Amino acid sequence: MRRQDFNFELPPELIAQHPLAERSASRLLLVEGEKQFSDATVNALLDQLNANDLLVFNNTKVIPARLLGHKSSGGKIELMLERILDNGDILALCRASKSPKAGMEILFDGSADKLC
Repeated sequence: MRRQDFNFELPPELIAQHPLAERSASRLLLVEGEKQFSDATVNALLDQLNANDLLVFNNTKVIPARLLGHKSSGGKIELMLERILDNGDILALCRASKSPKAGMEILFDGSADKLC
């Protein structure tokens, strides 16, 4: 698996902004075997479970994590904040035409922050 496998465009209308009023109507992706996928809703989950099935729960919170800015050299840069670590540091993915050097100034909304 490569990191670029996860680099794709997702139309804004497919990104949930708020939970559904009726949570059981939330979409569910069923994976059977290596390449068999189908769509369902959460209210169909109990009908799909078998003994020894594995359920994976995602209880993460979504934060506004995409920062668009530019380097002091003028090049565009995008940071995707992944998580805030216990010591307050931030783990982030960086996309730019050329990787920024350590200590380089990156500008977001007109303010300078040393992030990389």
